[in-house]
Formats: sequence, structure tokens, C-alpha cells
Amino acid sequence: MPPIFIILALLFVALFILVTVLEKYGKRRSEEELSKITRYIFPLVGIVLLAQLLYMLFR
Repeated sequence: MPPIFIILALLFVALFILVTVLEKYGKRRSEEELSKITRYIFPLVGIVLLAQLLYMLFR
């Protein structure tokens, strides 16, 4: 089996374990807390995309 399939399989297993553990032991968040968190997501994604664009242009 090629190494890429082994890596992908390990990533999916780790993701499955992480999701199940977080669902069991994770803290439930209120709508107010979620709105505060989501307020920062789009600006952070924009900054990352801009940094990636600059990296690609000046590489």
C-alpha cells in the first residue's frame, strides 16, 4: 500500500477519535459564545488568504 494511503487512513482515524472525544467531553457553548467566536473567523480566513497570495506572488 502506498504511503499516501497510510497517511490518509491515519488522519481519518485521528479525526474520528478527536470528534468522538470532543462530543463526549467538550463544553457546550451558548449562542452568544458562538457568535463571538464566529465574528473572528472570516477576518482570520481573509488574512490567511492574503498571506498565501503574497507568498505565491513574491516566491
